[in-house]
Amino acid sequence: MNIFDQIASRYDSPKQLKLGEIITKEVKQKLRDTKGETLLDYGCGTGLIGLELVNEFAEIIFVDPSVEMIRIVEQKIKQMKIVNAKTIADCFSEEHVLGVKADIIIVSLVLLHVPDTEDLLKELYDVLNPNGEILIVDFDKNEKINHEKVHNGFLQDELKNQFTLAGFKNITSSTFYHGEKIFMNQDATMFILRGEK
Repeated sequence: MNIFDQIASRYDSPKQLKLGEIITKEVKQKLRDTKGETLLDYGCGTGLIGLELVNEFAEIIFVDPSVEMIRIVEQKIKQMKIVNAKTIADCFSEEHVLGVKADIIIVSLVLLHVPDTEDLLKELYDVLNPNGEILIVDFDKNEKINHEKVHNGFLQDELKNQFTLAGFKNITSSTFYHGEKIFMNQDATMFILRGEK
C-alpha cells in the first residue's frame, strides 16, 4: 500500500480543502471556453480540483495511481450525481498506455512526487489532442525543504525548458499564491504553468 492509499481517508483536511479552493480559482481563470471538451485531472487525489470543474467540460477523467484516492473520488461522484466523469486507478508510464485523450490536462501538486518529470511531461503531451493545453500547479523551489521522495519545488525556467523538450509551445508561468506552512510545514509560493500542444 503506498503512502497515498494510507492518507486518502484523511486527505481532505481543512488545510487541503483551502488549498484546493485557491488552486481551483486560479485554474478557472486560465481556462479557455471548454464546453464540449475533455479534461484529464492527472494525479487527481480526492478530486478537489476536477470535481469543481465538472460543469465546464463534456467529460472529466480522473487518474491517480492510488486506488484509495480513486475510491474516494468515486464516492463523491456518486454523492454529487455526476454523470460526465470516469476514474482510472493507474499512472502513465511506457508500460501503462491508458488509451485516453484529452483537450486539457490539469496536474496539481503532482510533479513534486514524480521522480522523472521529463518522462511524464512527454507522456502527457502524447495524451493531449491537437491544440490541447496543460496546466501545472506546483510549488516554487524551496531550499528549506529536503525530502528523499519529494522535489523541493521547481524553478519555473527549468520546468519551462522541460516543457519545450517535451514538445509544448506558448509556455507561460506565474507565481500566484504565497501561503504559510503549505509545503512540508514551510511557507511557500505556488505557480501555475501553461503550455499548448
